[in-house]
Amino acid sequence: MQTECITEQFGFAPVEKHAVVAAFDGGTITSDAGALLLGLADRAIGLINRFAGCFVDARSPVLIEHEVKTLVGQRVLALALGYEDLNDHDELRHDPVMAVLAGKLKARRQKKCAAVAGKSTLNRLELSRPVPTRYHRVSHDPAAIEALFVDLFMGAYAAAPEEIVLDLDATDDPVHGNQEGRFFHGYYGHYCYLPLYIFCGNQLLCAKLRPANIDAAAGSVQEIERIVCQLRQRWPRVRIVLRADSGFARDELMAWCEANAVDYLFGLARNARLVKHIADALEEAGAESGLTGRPARRFRDFEWRTRKSWSRRRRVVAKAEWTQGEANPRFVVTSLGVGAWPARSLYEDLYCARGEMENRIKECQLDLFADRTSTATMRANQLRLWFASMAYVLMCALRRIGLARTSLARASSNTIRLKLFKIGALVSISVRRIKLAMNSACPFQREWALAYARLAAAAR
Repeated sequence: MQTECITEQFGFAPVEKHAVVAAFDGGTITSDAGALLLGLADRAIGLINRFAGCFVDARSPVLIEHEVKTLVGQRVLALALGYEDLNDHDELRHDPVMAVLAGKLKARRQKKCAAVAGKSTLNRLELSRPVPTRYHRVSHDPAAIEALFVDLFMGAYAAAPEEIVLDLDATDDPVHGNQEGRFFHGYYGHYCYLPLYIFCGNQLLCAKLRPANIDAAAGSVQEIERIVCQLRQRWPRVRIVLRADSGFARDELMAWCEANAVDYLFGLARNARLVKHIADALEEAGAESGLTGRPARRFRDFEWRTRKSWSRRRRVVAKAEWTQGEANPRFVVTSLGVGAWPARSLYEDLYCARGEMENRIKECQLDLFADRTSTATMRANQLRLWFASMAYVLMCALRRIGLARTSLARASSNTIRLKLFKIGALVSISVRRIKLAMNSACPFQREWALAYARLAAAAR
């Protein structure tokens, strides 16, 4: 008679004379039950359907088990849940929550398949090309994906805003292999890409992967022109202000703004001529700091033109600061008028607010794996960046709609993931319903229920 195998048990220290044992025999259980909120957030803004619409599937319909919508949704949702590797999907494809979010509980054509795809099928999606080939039957439209980010941004507004501020920034995306487009960047001190990000507040409008052997502002005119044109088609009266650090204070970009009724506020790299121009203000600040022992600052407002690089004179605001026993002069260049924005307010209230954008970039890269650009080609790495960026947009929608005015309204994606998504649940499937019995000891039940009510209302 064949011996019946017993599931391996793991023993631990007893508690009040009770033996403590564990085993992987709980049945159909998920650790991501809270991810159902992501499904509601997606329904509220229609992200996955619209993102999938940017792909073309040339595969034979009779041979397809996993449609493009399933693949796209699976990849975006998994990134939001913290699964950065395609290898993770060989186990995730058996997770009941992933199946529920995909809208299917089992394979429909191939009995040996799971409800959602594994790593090999998803890898073919990530390696898709703008034009389908014999061996790459799924293709994507880069222009449609870029336009979708702007459409999703505008969809977050019930009415056209009077003014929006677009923040631009470049950052490093380290590479550790021989990827196409890798270059050593002297400022960052390693081989990397140099992606361009454009945000409005905490909402993402552009994530453009670029090689690192270029100027930080390279290609920014083309991206801004595309975005501004799309915005003004729906919001013709909206005032637009560009804001960025000194890496974007380039005559080409400023001249384009001046020719297209777009305002700008850029940092301006200091030089000896600029510092000499505010020498009296620095002297005053230094004297005050010496008397009080505290930082002191003065502001100066003047017209300025470089010797060669600028095509015209422009307004420059200087912060003449003395701190920690030394001068710390800073400069910005702007098209905004002094009547609306006096020098001090322009610098402290408007320009310094751009620092928040850096937190959003960190969230994209650290929490949602936007820096996982480890495939061989720039094209595939750009698509990976877009998948991570769509996961960020989905998390923003969840915050905006479901978590407004709660303790998690400004929480990072990783915090939301740990507190609202990583909830254990026993899954039972009957003829009429699928029930997820979630952990009764979850400490964030109130926030979860509130987010559910708001998202469900928005998804109707």
